Amino acid sequence: MIQHQLRQVLLERKVDTSAALALLCSSAAAMVVWKWLVKRQIQKKMEEARRTQDDGVKKMAKAVQQFREQVPSVQTDAILSLPLLELAERLQEGSLSPKTVLYTYLEKALEVTQQTNCLRHFIPECEEQLQEIQRQREKGLLYGIPISIKDHISHQGHLSTCGLVQCLDTVVQEDSVLVKVLKRQGAIPFAMTNVPQSLFNYDCSNPIFGQTLNPFNYQKSPGGSSGGEGALIAGGGSILGIGSDIGGSIRLPSSFCGLCGLKPTAERLSLSGASSPVSGILAVPCALGPMARDVDSLALCMKALLCQEMFQLDPTVPPIPFNEEVYSSSAPLRVGYYDTDGYFPLPPCMRRAVRETREALQAARHQLVPFSPPGIHYVMTELFLKTFFADGGRAWLDVFTGDIVDPNLKSQVNCCKIPRLGKKLLALILKPLFPRLADYLSALGGMR
Repeated sequence: MIQHQLRQVLLERKVDTSAALALLCSSAAAMVVWKWLVKRQIQKKMEEARRTQDDGVKKMAKAVQQFREQVPSVQTDAILSLPLLELAERLQEGSLSPKTVLYTYLEKALEVTQQTNCLRHFIPECEEQLQEIQRQREKGLLYGIPISIKDHISHQGHLSTCGLVQCLDTVVQEDSVLVKVLKRQGAIPFAMTNVPQSLFNYDCSNPIFGQTLNPFNYQKSPGGSSGGEGALIAGGGSILGIGSDIGGSIRLPSSFCGLCGLKPTAERLSLSGASSPVSGILAVPCALGPMARDVDSLALCMKALLCQEMFQLDPTVPPIPFNEEVYSSSAPLRVGYYDTDGYFPLPPCMRRAVRETREALQAARHQLVPFSPPGIHYVMTELFLKTFFADGGRAWLDVFTGDIVDPNLKSQVNCCKIPRLGKKLLALILKPLFPRLADYLSALGGMR
């Protein structure tokens, strides 16, 4: 009945074709203008962020220059060459001043970021923290140590961008728990380092702050997602940094940049105040951890962080302090090892590294036991990939709404945009030739 009446009305009234065409064209033009305005707004936000970054670099360069004029006799190379343990000891005994060490590393960081674009922003409040630690009655384990932190680890008064334009409007109101503990232990956070867009890439590039380069070869990547940390520490601009890791984001930059890095057991260190662009991924947790030039530096950092202060600030962290007795013990260990897991192809250099490590441990009288990790294919496809992409990548795609996708991420984003059936069909076709890619596409199809 209703359809018949509607048909009669349409027949009785003649539709003005030219008017309809004009309306269609004006709608299309309005859509084009709207998209242009949105893109222009994004560009303005990115330009403002870059100006703020440049202003911060200029102000820090000026502060360093003033210090050099006041104290021209600083032996920069001698300070930069000190291992963390020796530097900490010299600061504790007073033979080096925290101010001298801070400005030495600020100067070096300026040089390294000019070459590699590893810094997102300097932390000018480091000068206030310098004054604060000198008022403390007890010197913490990291007294006077300049430390860099990854972009998404919150520091009061600064942004945690994750390389995303949508995060450029919100200034952090409170330090993360990790930063609070570092400050209580006498450390001086002085810089925040660059990351890939959304933190989900093994390179280190985003549309706002650009590409970070490897300090040993500017044609190469420092790895990701803690790539800014890797480049800064490897270039000598920081002696200790804090990164984060889910699927290799500390370990890969450490490998690419010749550093030592530690991904602790999840929730061993507090995640409170560490932002993430995608929430709700509980089965594949993130972990914060230290990056440095040597293992002793990682151990000192963990000793400082695993303290009563952290356990009180974040009751979700197990109150288990660093076990110095186990770490310092010279008793022989029984160490399991493998040079392939049967899933990821291993290049010759990695096999060589495993072999040399095995030989060094055997020479130190430890027992080495070869083994094959069980069920790696099942773990990767069913437990990791399908859990991480249980929604077919929808939550991750949503973070790019109103943003410009970095070129290094476009292939991943485009894969996620393929309809679910298309992903499944592609996975089936590619399985014989590219089994790992097929697993990835199958996982992107989402859970059944």
